[in-house]
This record gives sequence, C-alpha cells and structure tokens, in this order.
Amino acid sequence: MGFAVMTMTDTAATRVKAIVENSGPDAKGVRVGIKKGGCAGMEYTIDLVTEPNAKDDLIELDGAKVWVEPSAVLYLLGTQMGFETTTLRSGFTFTNPNQTSACGCGESVELKPADLAALAAQRQAETAASH
Repeated sequence: MGFAVMTMTDTAATRVKAIVENSGPDAKGVRVGIKKGGCAGMEYTIDLVTEPNAKDDLIELDGAKVWVEPSAVLYLLGTQMGFETTTLRSGFTFTNPNQTSACGCGESVELKPADLAALAAQRQAETAASH
C-alpha cells in the first residue's frame, strides 16, 4: 500500500464538506495545487471540483474529498492540510515539510521538491520499528 501525498485534519475535512454542501449538487470536493506568484515565489491554490481529474491524487477523510494536482505532488508530499479561524482570518493552512520560507503575510511560500530518498528511508525505518 502506498502512502497519501497529503493528510488533512478533522477541522479541514469539516470545512471541505461544508464548502461542498454549500456549492450545489455538482460539487464533489476541492483540488489543491500550487502556482507561481506572491513575494516568496509560490502560492497554494484551492478550487472547487465538479469533475474529478483521473490524474489527480485523491485524499479522503470522513467523506471530505481533496484532490491534489499532479504538478503539485512533489511539493506537497508529507503536507498536512488544516483549517483555522483566528481574529484576523479564516482559511486553510498547510504544514509543509518542503517549505523553505514564507513571506511576511504568509500568503506565499518558497517550496522545494520533496526528497524522495529521505522519505523512503524514513518509511523503511518506521516499518522496521513497528515490527
């Protein structure tokens, strides 16, 4: 069995389900991607999904569906998607081990591709420790 590109918190799953419920009968979930932009170089994107793309990776939690664009996978490996509400804003958050820096406002980030060899070694060590 492979591993999920990304995980999501219960709070994020609840928010995704609320977005889908409020977006009409064609809504199926959200798609996460990245695009070039912002002062740090890249921004996360979140779009409503009405027609899933067969090439996207699917992450599900409690009925919430999040698809990940193929072009974003290497930058999102190991990321946890959350949702928070603070005094100043509410929105999805990304705890991403591939993030090397962020701009002051937190709207854009600098990302490096995931180190697949390090991930494989980590998974192998976790598997050995559990046996």
